[in-house]
Amino acid sequence: MMGSIIDAIFSMGSYVGTIVILVVLLASAVRIVPEYQRGVVFRLGRFVGVKGPGLVLIVPFVDKLYRVDLRVVTLDVPYQEVITKDNVPVKVNAVVYFRVLDPAKSIIEVENHIVATSQLSQTTLRSVVGRSELDEVLSARDKINVELQHIIDERTDPWGIKVSAVEVKELELPEGMKRAMARQAEAERERRAKIIAAEGELQAAEKLTEAAKWMEASPITIQLRYLQTLREIASENNSTTIFPVPIDLLGAIVDRKKGEKEGI
Repeated sequence: MMGSIIDAIFSMGSYVGTIVILVVLLASAVRIVPEYQRGVVFRLGRFVGVKGPGLVLIVPFVDKLYRVDLRVVTLDVPYQEVITKDNVPVKVNAVVYFRVLDPAKSIIEVENHIVATSQLSQTTLRSVVGRSELDEVLSARDKINVELQHIIDERTDPWGIKVSAVEVKELELPEGMKRAMARQAEAERERRAKIIAAEGELQAAEKLTEAAKWMEASPITIQLRYLQTLREIASENNSTTIFPVPIDLLGAIVDRKKGEKEGI
């Protein structure tokens, strides 16, 4: 009786053990790959294909699955110390946007595609800024961004990576260079102000010359302007103002009086 009980226990234990082993094997054979990932499968060290998304079945202890994210990666390139073409030391950083297009290449062709892209971006940033002048880096940043994107994308293409954009974020200049640029900007503003003032004086002189020609052709306009000036002075001041009267105006009044007497 005791022997039969022991045999039953051993048989039940083997049954439970078999179930546990099957559950472990099934759990190790089933992989769930999200929509934004792909699974690169190797069988005994050899590449067999890219799986996913969804439910993926692999051979336990024989296949190995590497997950690759297909979403856009925002890579921050740290500050790089660069000497520009015109010998100005600057610090510049950037941001790189890229994504994996070929998951197999990103695993087979490079050890760590994110680290490799980061190192390549740093060296390319130093190279491109180093062969540009400071004014070009400050004013033609779009051109530098396009050049950076083209170079990095071309070199990461064998890794199955597509670089969509590169943007230079900030540019740090030495304090002495900042002060020199501030003085230059101030001098430029003063130059423009003087040019605008000179142009205004030239236009005013042209208008005054034109007005003088009109007054010379019609002397009565001088008298009208004279009377208008008297009126303006009288309206602005309550005090008595002694103002010399032009001889021409008095001559006209005298001639009129003579004419009236002769008519009488």
